[in-house]
Amino acid sequence: MHERAVDNAIAYIEELFRGNAGGHDAAHTMRVYRNALKIAEKEPGCDVETAVLAALLHDADDHKLFATENNANARVFLAANGATEEETERICAVINAISFSKNRDRVPDTLEAKVVQDADRLDAIGAIGIARTFAYGGEHGRSLDESVQHFYDKLLLLKDLMNTEAGKALAEERHAFLEEFLKRYRKEGGL
Repeated sequence: MHERAVDNAIAYIEELFRGNAGGHDAAHTMRVYRNALKIAEKEPGCDVETAVLAALLHDADDHKLFATENNANARVFLAANGATEEETERICAVINAISFSKNRDRVPDTLEAKVVQDADRLDAIGAIGIARTFAYGGEHGRSLDESVQHFYDKLLLLKDLMNTEAGKALAEERHAFLEEFLKRYRKEGGL
């Protein structure tokens, strides 16, 4: 693939998500990319290029944001950057394996998908996860209590769903912060 594919993917997602501030934006994608790179480098046998490109493109066709099918945005980007059909299919398979809502109880088949899934899940917990939850909730008219319910429906489950040892280690501290936040929220709210 073109050697500048990662740099080009960063520019692509910055343009694709311009104006989006609901938690699935370019900043989220960059955090997932950095998490994926950190985890991939600790996982022997991981194809780092596949993992980081999938991380950068993982929300390029998110159904909450785009009315695309079959990873159309990701495929257009990959074709424009010289990806072979095999590379494109491998990266799209990783993207398709990481969604919480679509793959809740399924462990991805490939190491690269496990890495990217962990990287994405890490961005849903801790201080960033809390901020994203309320940003998304506000954008969709959810009350504070409705947004807090999301912690119980998803966020508090993620620590135990991590795939890699590096992902598990990183999730511990972030999970503890979620629990501390909920204690303070209940205390301050008189609950």
